[in-house]
Amino acid sequence: MDEVDMVQRDPNDLNAHVKTQFEDIFGEPEGTQSIDCVWRNAFKCFTGGKNCCYKFITIICALPIALCWGCEFAMITFDHVWNLTPAYRSFEIYLTCSKRYFGACVHCICDPCCEAAGLLFSNIKIAKS
Repeated sequence: MDEVDMVQRDPNDLNAHVKTQFEDIFGEPEGTQSIDCVWRNAFKCFTGGKNCCYKFITIICALPIALCWGCEFAMITFDHVWNLTPAYRSFEIYLTCSKRYFGACVHCICDPCCEAAGLLFSNIKIAKS
């Protein structure tokens, strides 16, 4: 079993859309700015609140949710291995027979017409002027 990367926890960038930093949420335009200590402490409150809340929620919810998603993907895999792939393969086998049957019918009907049209048009001569 592979080890869990404790540094890069989103190597495929699955959740790039939820990367929120203080600067992504708050921005004071030039000329209308709060006192420096308010801005600095607002940053600390935002960052601390976000981190504490996220850690608290993950402590309570992450393991049960991970278990649920593990079961969900196990069921999806089971369904594909034991149901969908064999059904698709069976369908593909039946369609191969149908394809041959309808292909033969089309050739029986279309080939004589196409050959007749080919013979008819092969006798046309275009005169050069």
